Amino acid sequence: MSPDRVCFTLQVKAGRIEEYTRRHAAVWPQMLRALKAAGWHNYSLFLRPDGLLIGYFETTSLHGARARMAATDVNALWQADMAGFFEGLDGAPDDGFTQLAEVFNLEDQLAALAPAPRHSNTKGD
Repeated sequence: MSPDRVCFTLQVKAGRIEEYTRRHAAVWPQMLRALKAAGWHNYSLFLRPDGLLIGYFETTSLHGARARMAATDVNALWQADMAGFFEGLDGAPDDGFTQLAEVFNLEDQLAALAPAPRHSNTKGD
């Protein structure tokens, strides 16, 4: 089964960008371990100077990965700690992000172009 590729946006408050960046330079070790155990792979955050945050991760199931994180104590603490950093957020950041639709993936399109395997016949083709 191919992984779900998840991309999302949030808006960091202008006056909190520096602190948000600093806090993500050393995320709590228990949070890092929980994300990995919950199936969040290849997880990255990108931050524009105006506070636009883009997140990306891969998982076998977005619903399952979110549910496994919601079941951890550290996630509730982290989400409460991070909630004040975002504009227009009603609730926890991991529930309030805007998921983006994937419209292009290089590997998927290259795989679709790959010719079907050629089978040789027994006459020495």
